[in-house]
Amino acid sequence: MAIKFLYSFVAAAVSTTAVLVNAKASAPLRFAGVNIAGFDFGCGTDGTCVASGAVPPIHKLSGIDGLGQMQHFVNDGYNVFRLPVGWQYLTNDKMTGVLDKTQFAKYNTLVSDCLSTGAYCEIDIHNYARYNGQIIGQGGPSNKIFAELWSNIASHWKNETKVIFGVMNEPHDIPNIAAWAASVTAIREAGAKTQMILLPGTDYASAKTFVSSGSANALAKVKNPDGTFTNLIMDVHRYLDYDGSGTNAECVTNGIEDSWTPLATWLRANGRKALNTETGGGNVESCVKYVSQQISHQASQSDVILGYIGWAAGSFATNYVLSQAPSYSGTSWNDTLLVSMAMSPKINKHIATVA
Repeated sequence: MAIKFLYSFVAAAVSTTAVLVNAKASAPLRFAGVNIAGFDFGCGTDGTCVASGAVPPIHKLSGIDGLGQMQHFVNDGYNVFRLPVGWQYLTNDKMTGVLDKTQFAKYNTLVSDCLSTGAYCEIDIHNYARYNGQIIGQGGPSNKIFAELWSNIASHWKNETKVIFGVMNEPHDIPNIAAWAASVTAIREAGAKTQMILLPGTDYASAKTFVSSGSANALAKVKNPDGTFTNLIMDVHRYLDYDGSGTNAECVTNGIEDSWTPLATWLRANGRKALNTETGGGNVESCVKYVSQQISHQASQSDVILGYIGWAAGSFATNYVLSQAPSYSGTSWNDTLLVSMAMSPKINKHIATVA
């Protein structure tokens, strides 16, 4: 999990891109990317979000050049961006599935900026399976209201093949994780028939406990309306600090033995795939080491692991403990240590990009 108290690139078309990592046998990862945060600022892990707390990574709204960052990252070889947003932001602090036109238009600016780079763009509702402290469909807003929200979101991008729908960020302490079924149906029936939908488990979408918590078996039962599992992807997070929280600068593990090996085994046995939509660490040598090992291992499991998305750039300051936000010198963008030495598909030591 990542406990985040949230406050604070010449357009290049991306062809279908694979990321190659020098594992024992070089294997392609389909995705490498980064979170472009800001619309989720003001959200806590209890799902309490305040729309006014958002810091949109849009230059005309906040002075933060999210588009420039994404263009830079695409030039580095990235091909996916996750775009977190609070439910309350999209509805202007109303517990409803109806989108506020003004608020949604601002968020759509970021999505449009993302799409303009040629990358895939993930819509991520960053509410921890809650709305102002209450669990969705289990004491809080009804599954019907949440499905309506996703129906309205999906209908807007139903024809955008590079939009990915991330049903929910980091659910935790959820009695019934399979409650996402209604949202999958809502997305598909809104006309988004083929795009990827990401299904998160409980325990903050932990890759480490995805199987042991029962999330894997519960989510395995979630189907498309036609009864298939096509493009229903498991959504997992893994931070490499001592407590897996994503709040500490130093990394102490690569997560291979306790997380990626059991997860890949389950995915392969059940014919499913997963995407690691949050990972990272501080800009220190220990994280360069362990994140590099993690990515290399993921590549060796690329038949079931689709790739990784780092946390985080966008509106985060460059001194944020997990910052992957590049700094701008006036003429060029400069990557953080972790991006430049471990996560960027541009570097040769761990990753190379091919068309």
